[in-house]
Amino acid sequence: MTETIFAPKTLVELDPKELSQFNPFIKLVHNQKIVQIPELTLESGLTLRNFPIAYKTWGKLNAKKDNCLVICHALTGSSDVADWWGPLLGKDKAFDPTRYFIICLNSMGSPYGSFSPLSVNEETGRSYGPEFPLCTVRDDVRAHKIVLDYLGVKSIACVVGGSMGGMLALEWTTMFNKKYVRNLVALATSARHSAWCISWSEAQRQSVYSDPKYLDGFYSLDDPPTAGLSAARMAALLTYRSRNSFEKKFSRRQPSKQQENKSKKNSITNESITEINRSSPITINERSLNIHNDGMRRNYGNSLSPPSINRTTNGRMGSVISTHSNDSQASSSSTSSNDSLHSVSSVSSITGEVTDLKPAQTYFSAQSYLRYQGTKFVNRFDANCYIAITRKLDTHDLARDRSIDGYDEDMNKILNSIKQPTLVIGISSDGLFTYSEQEFLAEHIPNSILEKIESPEGHDAFLLEFELINRLMIQFMKKNIPEIMNAKPLITATDEEMETTYPKDSVFGEAEEVTNW
Repeated sequence: MTETIFAPKTLVELDPKELSQFNPFIKLVHNQKIVQIPELTLESGLTLRNFPIAYKTWGKLNAKKDNCLVICHALTGSSDVADWWGPLLGKDKAFDPTRYFIICLNSMGSPYGSFSPLSVNEETGRSYGPEFPLCTVRDDVRAHKIVLDYLGVKSIACVVGGSMGGMLALEWTTMFNKKYVRNLVALATSARHSAWCISWSEAQRQSVYSDPKYLDGFYSLDDPPTAGLSAARMAALLTYRSRNSFEKKFSRRQPSKQQENKSKKNSITNESITEINRSSPITINERSLNIHNDGMRRNYGNSLSPPSINRTTNGRMGSVISTHSNDSQASSSSTSSNDSLHSVSSVSSITGEVTDLKPAQTYFSAQSYLRYQGTKFVNRFDANCYIAITRKLDTHDLARDRSIDGYDEDMNKILNSIKQPTLVIGISSDGLFTYSEQEFLAEHIPNSILEKIESPEGHDAFLLEFELINRLMIQFMKKNIPEIMNAKPLITATDEEMETTYPKDSVFGEAEEVTNW
């Protein structure tokens, strides 16, 4: 099947600096371009007008304009492939800018430049926020096709994507025939979003909703629901890895000083709390409060302490009377209670004798890592965008509203209609997009091969096992796109000049290597 999408020959290019006045996250992506799409009717029937799509390119088109390599990003990725899939990008690598015209287009709902809840609604003069319309994976492909037409692309040599990116890649090959999209590489993805994945998305959205600052999505960017979004990110990270991966890397170890410094560098409050803990006396009740609430995100205004508490409990459960002044301690974002692991000399509330309190260890390296990632994430992502893009995942279903040979929404028939040579890559330990889902794709796509990555890293292996993935892709491309792989390089610039150098610290990547955490 092939969809016809009418696109203008020229598109208006927008100024990213101007757009960043309303959306600060755009500034995180360097040297991307943003164009304005004049009109697109979404699957829902709603027609959008004058909305932005962001993209970044490497290399150049050949004379036939058929050497385009479309790379689709994952859930919270950006158009900057060098950031999150950098080891695959460069001369003689799978994504070779000397041979291919490489493009990554930012999906709608993402905060990094494309149409999203942070975009300004021309009718109201303010950001869409929670009123942002539902956009599907299929809508993304339609919008991105308009940009490719504008850039002069005649056909796509190969479309590549993992996780959510794999959903887009599958939609490309379902919407367009082999003449336009010639090859497909899909990693750790699915033909439709499973009940398991939908449930995890829901749990993460509920984390955001439960934050008092969420305000039904009408929050200010100056005071967003960071606690809820951080908790959602922590939950997501657990689905991206495997149990054995966490056990191997973290076990029950305490964070090192280096790890603690990395966690604290994103938060002035952390340093303030730590300094107070070192310098101020602390009661038994305050110490227990710190242990109990360690890691809780709470805002006490200008004070680091909770409001005064006068609590009396009578009866068989015993009696506890405590009052907290402004000198008391409270945990806050990413706060660690290393001090709670130390013995405390104090007066026993029962005997009046001086005792040494030695509480069991309650703060571990795994917690430190999750808190660090939660803090890092809220500094680069928007809560409404997270809700919008996870809902997009939930809508993914290749068979939805499609009919083949008189069979309505028959997934087997839909996959069988994909005629492009296809490489499906699955991960043995993936608990989110299971290996069985990759087997299902390969079984029903006629011209496909299935490769299995034996890795303990779970779903994130598609962003970590670079060497193997690079080799599998190059083998596939040499077999199915020999005219491009064997052609003379189109450009001779260095990787640095082509912006293909992998950054030391990833900004947008779904995964961050934690071997040394």
